[in-house]
Amino acid sequence: MIGGLTNHLWQSTLFTVAAGLLAIAFRKNRAQIRYWLWLSASLKFLVPFSLLISLGNHLEWVPTSKKIATQAVSFRVVQITQPFPDTLSFVPSTTGSSHWFPIAILGLWVCGFGVIALIRFKAWLRIRAAVRSSTPLEIPLITVEVRSSAGLVEPGVVGLLRHVLLLPAGIIERLTKPQLEAVLTHELCHVRRRDNLTAALHMIVEAVFWFHPFVWWIGARLVEERERACDEDVLRLGSEPQVYAEGILKVCEFYVESPLICAAGVSGNNLKKRMERIMRNHVGETLNIWRNSSWQWSERWRWPCRWC
Repeated sequence: MIGGLTNHLWQSTLFTVAAGLLAIAFRKNRAQIRYWLWLSASLKFLVPFSLLISLGNHLEWVPTSKKIATQAVSFRVVQITQPFPDTLSFVPSTTGSSHWFPIAILGLWVCGFGVIALIRFKAWLRIRAAVRSSTPLEIPLITVEVRSSAGLVEPGVVGLLRHVLLLPAGIIERLTKPQLEAVLTHELCHVRRRDNLTAALHMIVEAVFWFHPFVWWIGARLVEERERACDEDVLRLGSEPQVYAEGILKVCEFYVESPLICAAGVSGNNLKKRMERIMRNHVGETLNIWRNSSWQWSERWRWPCRWC
């Protein structure tokens, strides 16, 4: 079992490195492309490569699969993806040491899992309390439920399947109409992309594989790229960069960040860099399958950043 777990962690680490290299290669493309790269790296931690091979072996209805997957190729794939044997032999220093060592490792993992789960649960309770104390708010042309909260909570979308747009009280009076429209457009982009659902999936990965540093690195990249992707859409849909940036600064001035990572909000990781990207209004590039081999890009999408 230890050998299988070691192989899975090795495969996931290698997959993350490959996703990171691709993200660097696609740094001038749309943020959405990089977001899906990081999300695939996150989900790989939940899917062992041996399971994918097993599924591929059962696809007998694909006539060409048997011709491509020869025994030599299959043997090399297994060698690369499983460098460690299924059972690792250890020389016990004392009698019975081989029994308490796995128990100690399991106990350490359970403690880490419990701490992460408790932190997430407490943050979720804070969001739930904010939603319960909120009041309905009518905003024309908004298709999702909108509620106003009296607490100092940044604008954000909560809920995995049934979305609720939570706005702090007084934000309508503090933002101009164009600024408010840009903020609402940003939040509706989160709804359309179902960012809360994908963020919740990665939170599961973080809780299970809390000991792996790459998991937390992936989480930071997911938050960064999802906000950039939403900002790209806001600018693409016609919001002026200066108006958009001013709205972000006002949100950061009057309100604080949401305490739950799976509540897609408007706070961000680096305000200065974000303002620079929005004001440059740089056009991001769309990945073109016909130009991918020669690394040529077509400028069609605008650069983004995150709220504050």
